[in-house]
Amino acid sequence: MTISFRTGVMSLVAAAMLSTPVLADGSKLDEVLARGHLVLGTGSTNAPWHFKSADDKLQGFDVDMGHIIAKALFGDPEKIEYVNQSSDARIPNITTDKVDITCQFMTVTGERAQQVAFTIPYYREGVGLMLKADAKYADYAALKAAGSSVTISVLQNVYAETMVHAALPEATVDQYDSVDLIYQALESGRADAVATDQSSLAWYMTQNPGRYKDAGYGWNPQTYACAVKRGDQDWLNFVNTALHEAMTGVEFDFYAKSFNTWFGKDLTPPQIGFPVEFK
Repeated sequence: MTISFRTGVMSLVAAAMLSTPVLADGSKLDEVLARGHLVLGTGSTNAPWHFKSADDKLQGFDVDMGHIIAKALFGDPEKIEYVNQSSDARIPNITTDKVDITCQFMTVTGERAQQVAFTIPYYREGVGLMLKADAKYADYAALKAAGSSVTISVLQNVYAETMVHAALPEATVDQYDSVDLIYQALESGRADAVATDQSSLAWYMTQNPGRYKDAGYGWNPQTYACAVKRGDQDWLNFVNTALHEAMTGVEFDFYAKSFNTWFGKDLTPPQIGFPVEFK
């Protein structure tokens, strides 16, 4: 009788333990919740991703990803402590626990994925072409058809000519040592189009409405994702859930408003019914 009773009690305890969700020991999720705010690593000098407003407030699309995560954690998007970091500090600050997460226009690569754990993507970058609104070339097709008659201004880089010629094989490529100068070349007529990151072009056009247009072609895709320390699946799962629901679920309005603010484009709401990500 005693043995049966003890066996029964032990079985009940075992069943209870199996049915109760338990976070991994030392999960960053527990640590962040206990602290009461998120520590986010990002930059402060690259619009529209992370930069200071006129009143010295950090803003941008990367910063808004932090707001999404903070709201999922605490119901308050402002519960964030920012760590202003350079691009080369993005991975070290994660691996040394200086930050909980980095959201800083970080391109996903296999080499980096050996050092940190990437979240699901929140943006896909690429190279684009911007024309003046009244340009003699209507779009990408017209630029390509014009062959060597076209001049493209681009930021100086060892790969600049190769990059431009991947889209416009015969174009003349003029390289400049600052972003401002590539736009000035277009404005002055020394260049027919600017080639640079599509996000930068989108931001520039939102700041100068009606003056420029997108040529309608993009290439050289890169995935941007946030990154966390490897080995903590609970924390990675939580952040992925927060970002996923911002892009496809309950926080879509916030994500869409941010996308429109920084890139000037309206997003189509996710289709209701069968989850689009499984199609």
